[in-house]
Amino acid sequence: MKSVLFVCTGNTCRSPMAEALLRKAVGDNSGLKIGSAGVGAMIGQPASRETLDIVKSKKASLSGFSSRLVDEDLLSSSDLIIAMTNSHAAMVKDYFPKCADSVCLLCDFINEDEGLAGADLPDPIGMGSRAYQEVATVIELALPSIISRLDKEFS
Repeated sequence: MKSVLFVCTGNTCRSPMAEALLRKAVGDNSGLKIGSAGVGAMIGQPASRETLDIVKSKKASLSGFSSRLVDEDLLSSSDLIIAMTNSHAAMVKDYFPKCADSVCLLCDFINEDEGLAGADLPDPIGMGSRAYQEVATVIELALPSIISRLDKEFS
């Protein structure tokens, strides 16, 4: 089974939202393991209320979710690691160099016309529901290219 891992800071906002939205987009029978983790996560935390609200509004689910910290076992078992920011990508590559070739930036999956290639996806924590909606919009822009890459590389 192929595996995708989304990485952010605390694993309560951006990466779990991306996890839920990709899982919904590919369906339950995709044969794909989808997860998330944080480079500075406190283990066992629930997703933020705002993240849960967005996920629910998109008819996706984070049932049974709890935050987890990036570690070598988790990264080495992931075929594609999608970081939310350049600093998350750099941290993973620096601390876990064996996984460096699997690390990508979320915004690099967005059509160049959007002008987001190489951009960081800002952390919405404490910024209100509009910021979370903006994060969801950016994630949804990236999903078609993520799915296309998965289809090409891992089918």
